[in-house]
Amino acid sequence: MAASPTPRPRLPDASGNPAAAALAGLQLPLPLAVAYSGGADSTVLLLAAAQRWPGQVQAIHVHHGLQDAADAFEQHCEQVCAQFHVPLQVRRVAARNAPGESPEDAARNARYQALARAGRDAGLQAVLLGQHADDQVETLLLALSRGAGLPGLAAMPPVFQREGMVFVRPLLALGAQAIRDWVAEQGIPVVEDPSNADTSFTRNRIRHLLVPALQEAFPSYRETFARSARHAAQAQELLESVAVEDLARMGGAPAITALQQLPRARQANVLRHWLRSAHAASASAAQLEELLDQVADCRTRGHKIRIKVGEGFVERQGERLQYLPEASL
Repeated sequence: MAASPTPRPRLPDASGNPAAAALAGLQLPLPLAVAYSGGADSTVLLLAAAQRWPGQVQAIHVHHGLQDAADAFEQHCEQVCAQFHVPLQVRRVAARNAPGESPEDAARNARYQALARAGRDAGLQAVLLGQHADDQVETLLLALSRGAGLPGLAAMPPVFQREGMVFVRPLLALGAQAIRDWVAEQGIPVVEDPSNADTSFTRNRIRHLLVPALQEAFPSYRETFARSARHAAQAQELLESVAVEDLARMGGAPAITALQQLPRARQANVLRHWLRSAHAASASAAQLEELLDQVADCRTRGHKIRIKVGEGFVERQGERLQYLPEASL
């Protein structure tokens, strides 16, 4: 007598999964992946996505190798994906920070690069990320603590492209508590990153010290902060449009005389856009102010401009500004 086939484990009931409602109205290009860390956030997203688009979802786990528990995280992800028959890719990265780069930024950049490459290699159309409303609040507060401008105050966009891949954050309106409650109710095992309790990181200090006070003083802070971030994003989009038009009128590169005819704030806007879009460079507030002062004083042919910005220099070349990476000098 033939052995009975092993029953295929069923996914938890999607009707109770708080991520299911967030995915219900989304029309995304398929197939796609979920960035799966093994934590509660990416777990609810992976299970909801696998049920929303059966057979069209994969998981990608990025092994940073930054802590002793990294191997255990990978093993957990392998077990969960095998249990629910979700294909899994594991990518290992060396997330060491370069000079002038924070360890957090290095890890984040390496993670996005690995996710994008894994997605492209598998022929996927998008990667879903599990950041939620509480992450958005922390991002906004972190930007405020650093004195960020509109791009920082816009916090995390729901959709963006990086390394040739579309990334989507469908859970930005969902609070962390709803996620944790559902995972606990279902008895689904998840991993907890021990570094989340380390208050030497600014984000963790915000999470453990500042957010509880906000919850007590302003219970609706998630919704109001999200609204402010959307306003900042809309304002930044408008500024980008203005900068694109200004730069196009200058022929694609900043012309000194044309810059001088613009208000100082508009000069700063077009210079920031030019540096970011054409050279992937970002000027500090002090560097930008110095560059604007030099542009204002540039009234003779012999006036030289040479300002350190990012990993290179902004220099005058005739009647225009040019950016030279330090490696090319």
